[in-house]
Formats: sequence, C-alpha cells, structure tokens
Amino acid sequence: MYGAVVYDSGGGPESAAAASFRERKMEILLWREILSPYDLAVKELTLKFEHLRSEYRNQGLYSPIEQVTGRVKTIASILEKAQRKNVKLEEVEERISDIAGIRIICQFVEDIQTVVEIIRQRTDMEVVSERDYVHHMKDSGYRSYHMIIRYEVQTISGSRRILAEIQIRTLAMNFWSTIEHSLQYKYRENIPDHIREKLTNAANAIISLDNEMSSVRSEIMDAQNSSQIHSRLVADILNNIQNLYRVANKREIQKIQDEFYRIYELDDIEQLSRFGKELDLIAEGYRAQSVEEEE
Repeated sequence: MYGAVVYDSGGGPESAAAASFRERKMEILLWREILSPYDLAVKELTLKFEHLRSEYRNQGLYSPIEQVTGRVKTIASILEKAQRKNVKLEEVEERISDIAGIRIICQFVEDIQTVVEIIRQRTDMEVVSERDYVHHMKDSGYRSYHMIIRYEVQTISGSRRILAEIQIRTLAMNFWSTIEHSLQYKYRENIPDHIREKLTNAANAIISLDNEMSSVRSEIMDAQNSSQIHSRLVADILNNIQNLYRVANKREIQKIQDEFYRIYELDDIEQLSRFGKELDLIAEGYRAQSVEEEE
C-alpha cells in the first residue's frame, strides 16, 4: 500500500511519511531554538555562583556555597510536565519555571538562609517567588529551598528575560533527594509503601545529621579556614622561592628552601606565617635592587 502523495513547496510529489518527518524535524529544531537561551542562562548562573564561592575563599572567608551544578530540562521532561500540569505548549516558557535549573549545595542548614539573602540582594536577577521546604518539609520527606528568578540573557536575537529555578540544600538533603528522585523515576510516583517508609526514616535521619553538624559548625569552620590559610601561605611561599631563583644565588636559595621544609614539617601556622613575611621582605629587597640597577 502506498502512502498518500502531497506536493512540496517546489510543486513536486512528496509522501505523507516524508512530510510528517519534515514537520517533526522542524519541531525539534524549534525546541533547540527555544532551549538555547536557557542553556546560556544555566552556564552564566553557574559561573557566577562558582565565582562567588571563589571570592569568599580567596579572601580567607568561609563560603556558604560548597558546590554549584546546573541543567536544562530535557524536551521529554518538559512535555511530560506540561501534560501533567495541563499546560499548553505555547504557555510552557511562562508556566514551567524550572526549564533552567541551578542547584546550590551548602555544608550547613544555616548556610541556606545566607545564600537566599545573597540572591535576594543581587541586581542581576529578580526573585519571583520562594518556597521553603527546609522548615516546611514535604510529606515525602523532601527538604530544600526553592527560588524562582527572572534572569536576562543576551542572544543574537536580542535580550531575553527567562525564568530559572534555584534549589538550595545541604549535602545531606541532596543525597536524600537524589535517591528519592531515582525511585520516583523507576516507580512513576507509585513507590511501594515499604520503600516510602524507609525514605521517611532516612529523611528523619537526615534532619538529625544536619542538626548534629550544626552543633559543631563553628569548630568545622575554624578547621576549614585554618586549612585554607595554610594552603594559601604555602602557595605564596613557594611562589616567592620560585621567583627568587631568577635573582638570588643558589646557596641562599638552598638555605631558604631548607628553612621552609623545616618549618613546614613542624605544622605550625604561626611560624609558617612569620617565615612568609620574612621571605616577602627578602623578595622586596631583590625587587628594589633590580629597579636601582635598571636606573
């Protein structure tokens, strides 16, 4: 049996199957065009939050942001959600707010509110709505803080203001959520009762874990800050020694290196800091000498 014959734009015959394939291909290309700004938004937002984390650490401060990830919802996921929420395809971009998604992971529950305040105060993103599932846990046991923002991206077609969802949660909350999401996918939201019970128990254990970590938060932060200061000191000292290789004699460099290794093995941050300052003075003296010689 032959398929129905239609005519293409040039007047030639074209099978119904070929015409259907061409239409589907155009739909796919249209989806790619729709999702392109969301991909750009995810890349920009991820970079901005990662840079924020680096700024904290470079200044020797504790960062409330531990990890940042991002994703653009797949076409299949968008269509499934549109069908489930009874959203028309032409309304998808305005009514489905998590096409672009950013996930910010914190170490402690207290950090979540800090991140929320940071986002509220930014001028490059507008907060549209917020949902606090940290203090108002879902029946399933899910906990996280959700913020819907409107974010502007620049494309070849001009400026676009799109919606994006930011989820903020602890490492423990994220572990639970990842497992629960996988089970939801497997059972299509019909998770067996005995598994639901185990998930509820695990959610309660996560709450206890986060509370325990909060009780020693100051000690953990002190230890992490000390580690970061130590790493930065060592990096600065080694950089200074490397620069001195170009100007100092080998015997002096050897003495400096030996002294560095001796202090490093003591694992005393105060002595290491003193040594770093003395090395700064030596390096500054060589720089001044080099300027005088040039003059």
